[in-house]
Amino acid sequence: MNFGNMNLGNMMEQMKKIQADVAKTQEDLSRKTVTAESGAGMVSVTMNGAMELVSVRIDPAILKPDDAQMVQDLVVAAVNKGFEEARALSESELKKISGLFPNIPGMDFLK
Repeated sequence: MNFGNMNLGNMMEQMKKIQADVAKTQEDLSRKTVTAESGAGMVSVTMNGAMELVSVRIDPAILKPDDAQMVQDLVVAAVNKGFEEARALSESELKKISGLFPNIPGMDFLK
C-alpha cells in the first residue's frame, strides 16, 4: 500500500527494525554501569543502564552511631545522582536509535 511517496510495507519493516534495535540497546544497557558519589566519595553507588542499583559502598569511617542521619542523607544523595547518570546513559544510547525519527506521540523511546 502506498501513501504518496511512502510505502506502508517498508515503513512497517523499518518500525520492526527499530523495535529490535531498542530491545537490543535496552539489553546492552543492563550490562553498562555508572558510579556516583556523595560526601567527597564517602558513599558511592553503582547503577546499571536499566536503572537498577547494583552496589553501595560506604566508607567505614563514617559508620558511627552519631552520624546515622548523615550517612542516610549521603546514601540518598548518591542514589539520586546515580539515577541521573543512569538515565543520561540510557537516553544517550537510545537517541542513537531514535534520533533519526520525529517524536511521535506514544512512541517516545526515551521513557
